[in-house]
Amino acid sequence: MPATTRRRVTGPVFRWFALASYLSMILIILTGEAVRLTGSGLGCPDWPTCFKYQVVASSALHSKIEFGNRLVTLALVVIVGVTFLAAWWSERRRGDLLWLSGGLILGVVANAVLGAFVVYSKLNPYLVSLHLLLSLAMVALGVTLYHHSKYVYGVGARADVRDPYYRRVARWLWLPFFALVLTGTATTGSGPHAGSSQGQLVARRLPFALSSAAWVHSLAAVLFIGLVTGLLIAIWHSGAPSALALGVRRLVYVSLLQAAIGVTQYLTHLPGWLVEIHALGAVALTIGVTQFNLGQSARDRVPGTATAVTALTTAGELTPEPA
Repeated sequence: MPATTRRRVTGPVFRWFALASYLSMILIILTGEAVRLTGSGLGCPDWPTCFKYQVVASSALHSKIEFGNRLVTLALVVIVGVTFLAAWWSERRRGDLLWLSGGLILGVVANAVLGAFVVYSKLNPYLVSLHLLLSLAMVALGVTLYHHSKYVYGVGARADVRDPYYRRVARWLWLPFFALVLTGTATTGSGPHAGSSQGQLVARRLPFALSSAAWVHSLAAVLFIGLVTGLLIAIWHSGAPSALALGVRRLVYVSLLQAAIGVTQYLTHLPGWLVEIHALGAVALTIGVTQFNLGQSARDRVPGTATAVTALTTAGELTPEPA
């Protein structure tokens, strides 16, 4: 009897696996913030079990919320693990997809272990801040994996740099963005939402005043907004490709909205729901900066993953935008 031919994962199918991994990186940040903002950080005082030899949560609300976040982490491990296997079984096995999906596995596991140290340190604010920074880095990696799943990379693949000057600027943009995120986590670490609740050991805060941290963070935000606004004006008047202007325009919109949310939450004494939205804004900025860097080169799409606009353009039904 002839050997059974194993079906391989096609490019369009792998794109869905990459998208699931990408979205799951966002989900874990939102659920993690929900744990902190509801004071459920010590709802499960042990790890990986919830209470010593008890694996599942108790009937207490804080315990259920913290345990729910751990279940989300477990689901993430499964998702990124399946994504790695899909990359391995792809029709055209690509090293970049294997490395990126493998990096997601390592990142999720590392963040889970870091979460254990957060629990056993009774919500040490430095570790909590590092927990968020690593989570945002995983979002950037998820964005990169999803981008690579849509475009052709490798030896001989087209990679036309849209503008060498703006490519260098895009790389340097990571520095003010990192300063913005770092000062943001410092502000969070000195604020009232420590992650613990009444009746528990009060988690300590970073050793500086919230007002001082917020002031430094606002300076970093003004710097970042000024840079991306100036970058948008420069691209607009230089005749650079429209794809670059679109990427920076998104950054300007998101950063302005994020700044408005930040000011509002500070003036309203940091309500939990608004802090959660601000965390989502940090995720959106991470995505924007990552996409702006990835978009510096024009590449061919993986066959079968063309967008509706690309398909119509190829068919001659739409006029393509100027390069």
